[in-house]
Amino acid sequence: MRQSPRQLRILRSAQRQGTVRIGDLAEEMGVSLETIRRDIRPLVEGGTLVKLHGAVSLTEAPFERRLRERASAKQTIARHVAASIADGDSVMLDTGTTTSILARELLTKRGLTIVTNSSDIARTLATVNGNRVYMAGGELRGDNGAAFGASAIAFASSFKVHHAIISIAGVDAEGGLMDQDLAEAEFARQVLQCGRRRLVITDHSKFNRSALVRAASFEEIDLLITDRAPPDTLAQRLEEAGTRWEVAGEPASAASADREPARRGRLSVERRAAKS
Repeated sequence: MRQSPRQLRILRSAQRQGTVRIGDLAEEMGVSLETIRRDIRPLVEGGTLVKLHGAVSLTEAPFERRLRERASAKQTIARHVAASIADGDSVMLDTGTTTSILARELLTKRGLTIVTNSSDIARTLATVNGNRVYMAGGELRGDNGAAFGASAIAFASSFKVHHAIISIAGVDAEGGLMDQDLAEAEFARQVLQCGRRRLVITDHSKFNRSALVRAASFEEIDLLITDRAPPDTLAQRLEEAGTRWEVAGEPASAASADREPARRGRLSVERRAAKS
């Protein structure tokens, strides 16, 4: 179906905003609501857009949609983390939108060794800049293209890396690092056990949010990197646990400043099995 100039503008607005109100489209284009509805109807019938209550959204996979949510904050966090990773370092990443955006920031690095369960991260960093990419096996989920289960956990446990980095669904002062899915929490827990430097990267919307499964305690991480300072109760709990936190793009927090930064080695990935 050939799209009119106005329909192309509607699609660009949906791509830019994710979900856009029909009234806003009419106002932006200087036409009536009925005209906009006529423009939208064939796009919905053709499967390009999804009609919501008073709005439209692009038809896309949930993971792709989540990539756009709070994208600016995630980008800032990813850029901050990437600056602390050197050429030749080894990095283990779990699946998540923030870690996927970090993978794109790591395209500026060379000679990385990447271990992940995410097909998106593996695809982003494989075959470029002399990187080596190891991807955990297992059943790939349709919603995020990541592998989970016993085989993925066993695979990850074979490595010891410079940077173990996870994203998380909730950061709760009482519960710790929380996730909605048991398999994702189990893999994230394993990732943290494999790093000399253990990081959680998450935007502020996850603060004081609990979830079904506890992935790890604050004592099990070295550093939390986010886009806004944690609330006082959460910051106090992190300090009690000896866990540093940083706001991306700003100097380290007072809690972080009091602690010696985690030492970053320059060794290659080690297979634990080889240390017999």
